[in-house]
Amino acid sequence: MESVYWLILLAALLVIEIITLGLTTIWFAIGAFFAFVGSLIGLSVFIQIVLFVVVSVLMLYFTRPVAVKFFNNRTVKTNYQSLIGKEARVLTRIDNFNATGSASLDGQEWTARAADDEKIIEAGVKVTVVDIVGVKLIVKEKREEM
Repeated sequence: MESVYWLILLAALLVIEIITLGLTTIWFAIGAFFAFVGSLIGLSVFIQIVLFVVVSVLMLYFTRPVAVKFFNNRTVKTNYQSLIGKEARVLTRIDNFNATGSASLDGQEWTARAADDEKIIEAGVKVTVVDIVGVKLIVKEKREEM
């Protein structure tokens, strides 16, 4: 009779995985499958539960990092993530102490702050975006190669 419960759990976990596609419940579905097989060969309920937990944890620990690396490698950067590393031009002097400064990035004006609090960056200077905090670009002065 336990095998029916393991099959129901297996089906439920697979449905959740199909709906979410997050590689979260598939490992537990594999554990439920092994517990189901254990129930078919007559293992005790305690052993089935231990088998479910051990297989699920081992699958999660050893295979999830590999699966995430290969299956989720096409993540699209969100708007702000795609801006990091881009070049911008300072429109007004960036001075963190006085909380002033703006920069133009991809045709849009942003409030900008220097990555180094002591650094003042003058208007017209090229900068590189190193981070975005709230609605402010965090920038560093771009070094020109000679």
